Amino acid sequence: MSVDAGQDTAQGAPQNGEQRTSLDTAAARNLATTTKSAPQMQGISSRWLLRVLPWVQVNAGTYRVNRRLSYAVGDGRVTFVKTGSQVRVIPQELGEIAALRTFQHNASLTALADRFVQREYGPGEVLAEAGAPADTVFLIAHGKVEKLGEGSYGEQTRLGVLADGDHFGEQALLTGDATWEYTAKAGAATTVLALSRQELEPLLAQSAELRGHLDALRSIPRQRANRRGEADIELASGHKGEAALPATYVDYEVKPREYELSVAQTVLRVHSRVADLYNEPMNQTEQQLKLTVEALRERQENELINNPEFGLLGNADYEQRLQPHAGPPLPDDLDELLSRRRGTRYLLAHPRAIAAFGRECTRRGLYPDPVEVLGTSVPAWRGVPILSCNKIPVTAARTSSIIALRTGEENQGVIGLNQTGLPDEYEPGLNVRFMGIDEKAVISYLVSTYFSAAVLVPDALGVLENVNVANWH
Repeated sequence: MSVDAGQDTAQGAPQNGEQRTSLDTAAARNLATTTKSAPQMQGISSRWLLRVLPWVQVNAGTYRVNRRLSYAVGDGRVTFVKTGSQVRVIPQELGEIAALRTFQHNASLTALADRFVQREYGPGEVLAEAGAPADTVFLIAHGKVEKLGEGSYGEQTRLGVLADGDHFGEQALLTGDATWEYTAKAGAATTVLALSRQELEPLLAQSAELRGHLDALRSIPRQRANRRGEADIELASGHKGEAALPATYVDYEVKPREYELSVAQTVLRVHSRVADLYNEPMNQTEQQLKLTVEALRERQENELINNPEFGLLGNADYEQRLQPHAGPPLPDDLDELLSRRRGTRYLLAHPRAIAAFGRECTRRGLYPDPVEVLGTSVPAWRGVPILSCNKIPVTAARTSSIIALRTGEENQGVIGLNQTGLPDEYEPGLNVRFMGIDEKAVISYLVSTYFSAAVLVPDALGVLENVNVANWH
């Protein structure tokens, strides 16, 4: 009886002397097939960018973007070296200034970099006054500078915000007769490197290479470029009679940019015993492949956002990068972002940035109507959908970026690049190729997806940078 009692206890029988009158559930499970889910994966996101980006077939593996010839040069960000409290500009980084972009004489660049003087400004201090001689080049090493102008009725207006790596006042390199068209004021504690025309003149006298380069740049006729920096097309209008019409042609870039398809790959391994014996009720190989493809698609979207060669954050033109006026993403900031291009189709933002923007709208009593995208209701601003993208980084300082896109080849926008019709294609642009079985009876499959993204014209893509996503009040 002691053995029977032990068995009853193991099967979950009552221990108070009562006899069980039906089969216990623990024993019944041995004869039952459980209802189970397919393998779940927490790392799957909405992947809005992959869903809304127009994809263009690239049969040759390379996509060339032909543009009109442009005279716009430089306009990049300058990089610095900091040693303790001292900041120096890297000489070659001076090539990011428009007037010095094509200047390659390293000795002159080094001498020029050595003449920049470090200056510190507190919040509210003026770096340059409107109407005063524009005789200094400013490189912003750290901080924020506001460009202030005068409105139609004498009121002060904010023209823009400059931040780390930006520069202004490069006209001082070309002439000593220019005047400031705006007032530059520090919006926070700011460190700049400054080069005055007075410090530049002795170097011009010593360096024939630098002097010749700047003289040649001054001689380029300004009327040859339109307001976008493209080679102008000469036209006539409003004339009468037999006026002589201008002759013209459309000039192209000699070396247009080419985008090669990138790749994300992995090798999926499944033991043959698992593939042979454990396929009911779900195919093990199919489930392994399904989750692997999800991970590859997540990596694909991450690359489209962050890859330094073709990612959206790294390839936004510097003229299309904006700084927030106050820190958090304000409605005014998004209005400015939308105004930089025609036909903005989508806004992409990290969920925390979307929440921060929602808080600012609520604080002002604004409740924008949502819009529908691919059957899903999403938040919007001015009718432009704001799509969630957790691949946009949030920094340790709790700042992030908001991306604005115009999409499609017909709109001269941003497009995705891929190639379909691949051998052993599993999904468009993604294939699964059998690699064989090794001596340990492990089956291997090569899973690959090929992709890239192209910005057809610079104003198709804009970025609102350094928005504060932790703005709790």
